[in-house]
Amino acid sequence: MTWTAQRERGNAAALKLMGWIIARLGWRAAWLLLYPITAYFFVSSPRQRAASRRFLRRALGREPGLADQFRHYFTFSATLLDRVFLLDGRREGYDIRVVGLDLLKDRIAQGQGCILLGAHLGSFDAMRAVADTGCPVEVVALMHAQHAATSMRFFAQQAAGTRTSIIPLGRPDAMLRAKECLERGGLVGILADRTPGQDKVARVPFLGRPAAFPEGPHILAAVLGAPVMLAYGVWTGPRRYEVHFEPFAERITLDRARRREDLAAAVAHYATRVEAVARTFPYNWFNFYDFWQEMEA
Repeated sequence: MTWTAQRERGNAAALKLMGWIIARLGWRAAWLLLYPITAYFFVSSPRQRAASRRFLRRALGREPGLADQFRHYFTFSATLLDRVFLLDGRREGYDIRVVGLDLLKDRIAQGQGCILLGAHLGSFDAMRAVADTGCPVEVVALMHAQHAATSMRFFAQQAAGTRTSIIPLGRPDAMLRAKECLERGGLVGILADRTPGQDKVARVPFLGRPAAFPEGPHILAAVLGAPVMLAYGVWTGPRRYEVHFEPFAERITLDRARRREDLAAAVAHYATRVEAVARTFPYNWFNFYDFWQEMEA
């Protein structure tokens, strides 16, 4: 089962209740409520729990216990809570440390635009917060908006405090808007670890076994022709994040004569770097589905 086949967890009423609790009771009360809320989803999602266990076994190099799995779920819950505050611009009490910002600033100073390759690893909103507190250029994110539409609408309503625009992938003008952003010297973020529907994939080593990664983001980066950096923001504790930027490629080039080999090499390079981050911050891995496609349907 792929991630797009999984039923969206939660509903509009539950998200509205979450919004009410945050608005009326504040972060501390909502933080305490994360424990029973996480426990509910932990107990009621056996398939996602099995996927978590398989990932943690490989990332930790040992058999994970229930405490490890609950910590995995809780880290995800904590980033969702923080998402409401970060999107609304309420960043008081947050400590967001940035590693590699000088490298990103060098790219921005050159005025040529840059592609930021990310993954469902940590909080994208922590990176948005960095952009919203001093990034001198436009920032857009290319994202699949079809899945989890209810939660996407809820979080969009909270996004009063962010300047980052979302470009839904699959729209006819998505490529053009991304290209225009880069031409203006802006930043374009793409998550490159999930493949929607029947998109082409490359199966490359990841935590000891081949896994399917989408080719689309790397093809898109090659077509756009801009420098590429890896970017991720990991949760390290209550209202604590580390945002990392690191070089990935001056350009992703796909030679016509060896297109398949070049594409496979780009995907494998990406998977290798994501694996290193996942081993360092294993509880920030938020792909709660059969990533290696080895579980029975």
